[in-house]
Formats: sequence, structure tokens, C-alpha cells
Amino acid sequence: MTGTELDVAARVVELVRRLAGPDAQAEVTVARHQLALTRFANSFIHQNVDEVGVAVRLRLHLGGRTAGGSGSLVDADGLAALVERTVAAARLAPPDPAWPGLTPRTPVPSAPPTDDATEQARPEDRAERVRAFVAAVGGLEAAGYCRTSSRQEAFANSAGHSATGRSAEAAMDGIARTGTADGVARGHADRLADLDGAALGARAAAKARAAAEPVELPPGRYEVVFEPAAVSDLLQKLAWYGFNGKRYAERQSFAEPGVAQFDPAVTLVDDPLHGSHLQFDLEGTPRRAVTLVDGGVTRAVAHDRRSAAGAGGSSTGHAMAGSGTFGPLPHNLRLLPGPGATAGPVAGAVSDPDTAALVAGMTRGLLVSDLWYTRVLDPKSLVVTGLTRNGVWLVEDGVPVRAVRNLRFTEAYPRAMGPGAVLGLGSRAARQPDRTDGVWWAAPAMRLASWNFTGGASG
Repeated sequence: MTGTELDVAARVVELVRRLAGPDAQAEVTVARHQLALTRFANSFIHQNVDEVGVAVRLRLHLGGRTAGGSGSLVDADGLAALVERTVAAARLAPPDPAWPGLTPRTPVPSAPPTDDATEQARPEDRAERVRAFVAAVGGLEAAGYCRTSSRQEAFANSAGHSATGRSAEAAMDGIARTGTADGVARGHADRLADLDGAALGARAAAKARAAAEPVELPPGRYEVVFEPAAVSDLLQKLAWYGFNGKRYAERQSFAEPGVAQFDPAVTLVDDPLHGSHLQFDLEGTPRRAVTLVDGGVTRAVAHDRRSAAGAGGSSTGHAMAGSGTFGPLPHNLRLLPGPGATAGPVAGAVSDPDTAALVAGMTRGLLVSDLWYTRVLDPKSLVVTGLTRNGVWLVEDGVPVRAVRNLRFTEAYPRAMGPGAVLGLGSRAARQPDRTDGVWWAAPAMRLASWNFTGGASG
């Protein structure tokens, strides 16, 4: 990390002092982001993109009023224009009696090392993973992407607090396609070297072949084994609607700290330090691991400075762009894995030993690869409707016996993970990337006693 981003942030703070006076309170974040993406379809690479952007965010509290502004110009004129329009907006804004003040000078822990090879990855490096994926699908049609991204960020405020950090990550998402079915495999890591394109391609192809000739299944409640990709959708909705400090304060969250709302097997930790990630939030608050659910008992919700002040507590380091409107969200949520079990065979629909172990324990139920197009029907109780995707199989006596057509479901996520409902967890949490930079969900495979399928995918 060079001093460039921090120098820009400090210049903005100084401009605020000059243009708005010494009583103005300002906080500034300067971020340089690089995203490189290699896309493939019809088993050929068809696009390489590599974009670099700089974003400057300013939040200003002046005369009891608060306003924010952003820009991408870091020369003298661009920064001056950003400060001038933000000052003008603050003077016109309504009073803000709930302003929580600025983060004071606070030690920020050192970030873990960032992988230089991932930050500096070339198109050829990503193409190697694509080539391995395509070769491993054994003649099936393949499509997907391999991406690398990095971020350098600096924070400064007029209270004298500053921080710098950097992060990098790599991800691959691909499908293998037969004439009638798709199989998917995904990977997400801090190092591009940890993505195995051949293993992902083989997994996607095996699932595609196992998904041929699916049958219709009547609606009803079924025991299920969710693969990590499906579990990540549960974590995402729990984060947005349940462990959100603003929604909790507004009584729009199911969360009840101190109450055993989940099965004892469930421990949820928002863990930004688990990997190469920024060590501070948008307000400069140091980030730390926060246990949201411990052994089934809800313990905490996420807070930024504003929501924490309203709750009489302190920020948990979850300020992010839009948190004033949508609320502070956990965005590196991990469902801690279980002790594991003796694995069954890994073949066809069963893609890893953890899933095999969970499937082996089912008398009759469904193995589900993925959930998608999920929409919240009741935010308070977190009732969600959506569809299965990328493979569903009927399991009888511990063996996937036939592929099933995609199904629609309607389910209350907290109820489905409630006391007595979680019958098993895999021994390894696999990270799943979100579309938002730096956001991921880490989950093992999970076996649930009951899931409410309401009909076919078109129903």
C-alpha cells in the first residue's frame, strides 16, 4: 500500500477545514479497485476485461446537519468540487440530531499479507484455470468465468484517525451442460493458486450427467441436504434481514438476543479477519469477529456508529455504503462446520465427502445444489420464496436415485434452522462469493429435517 490513497484522504479533510471551518466534522474513504474477468462460453474464452477505478467518499457533519458525496477525480479541481458540493448539500440538509460523531483515534490491526500473484494476475493465469475446467468436462459444453480482484483503501477523518488496508481475492464459477441438464461448480479464495479448474470442471460435469432425465415430484415437506452454495443463500438473507442493527432497532428483525432461536448445531460468526480483507469499515472502525449465534442462541446484531448509538452500544465495525439507509450488515458470515462424519462415496450428484456423509444418513429426501431467484415475502419472520437450481436429486436409503425437476419453495429460514431442525453439518465451510466486492458467505453442507416445496418451478 503506497501513501497515495491516504494522501488523497488527508487532502480532502484539509479542504473541508478550509472551506467549511474548523467545526466541520468530516470522514473520507479513498479506494482503488481493480477487477479482471475472463469469461468463457461454448468452451472458448470470449472476453477478457480489466478495469481499474478510484472512488472518493466524503461524509460531512456541519452545523448539526449531515450530507455525503462521492467522486472519482483525485486531482486538485476534482477534490475541491467534491468538497464544495458536499458542503452545499450539508447546509441544505435537515437537522441530524442522531449524528453519532466521528471515530476517535483508534489502533487498527495489521492486515494479513495479500497475495501479490493474485493482485498482479495476468489473463494467461486465469486462462490456465479455464483451460483446465474445459478439459475436465470431457466434451460437454462449458461456460463461466474466472476473476481476480484487489483493493487498496485509506481512511482519514477530522478527529485525527486514519487507517490503510489492502485485500485480494479470486473466484471461478462454471457450468457444464449436456443436452438437457446443467451442472455447476464454484470456488472462491484469497489466492488464485488455490483455485483448481480441473477439479471444478470434473465436479460440474459429473453433476450435469447425473441430472439427466429429471422426474416431477409432488409438492410437500421433504428432508433436505443443501450443498454450501444453497446454504449461502440462507446466510445472505439472515444477514440482510435478521442480524441488521437498523432493522433490529425498528423491530423489523426476527433476532432476539439471548433466545435459543436456532438449533444447537448452529454457530454464526461474522468474520472479516478470516482471510485477506480490509481491517476497518467505512467509518474507520476496526473490524473484528462478531459471534451472532452461539450454539443456537442469538447473541448479537451488526452495528455501525449510528445504529449502535441508538442501541446504547458501540459499533461492531459494519458501516458500509448504504448502511444509513439499509442498515449495517454482516458481510463475511460463516456458519461454523460440524465435527463431520464417515464419508460415503463421492460420485455423480454427490460432489464432496461432506455432502456424501450427510446424504448417507437420509432415508428419503432431496439433495439440492443451489437456490436462486429468492425473494422475501415477510421480512419480520423471514419467509422466503424461490427456486432450486443446478440440480436436485431424490435420495432413498442414503443414495441419490434419480434427478428431480426444479421446485419452488416457500420457507421461513429461521424456522427451518430452528431447535431440532438441523440434522447435520459438513466438516468444511466453503466460501461463496457475493456480487459485491469483499462480501462472501462461508458454509458447510447442511442437512435439515424439513423444507417446504410448494410446486414445480413454473408454479
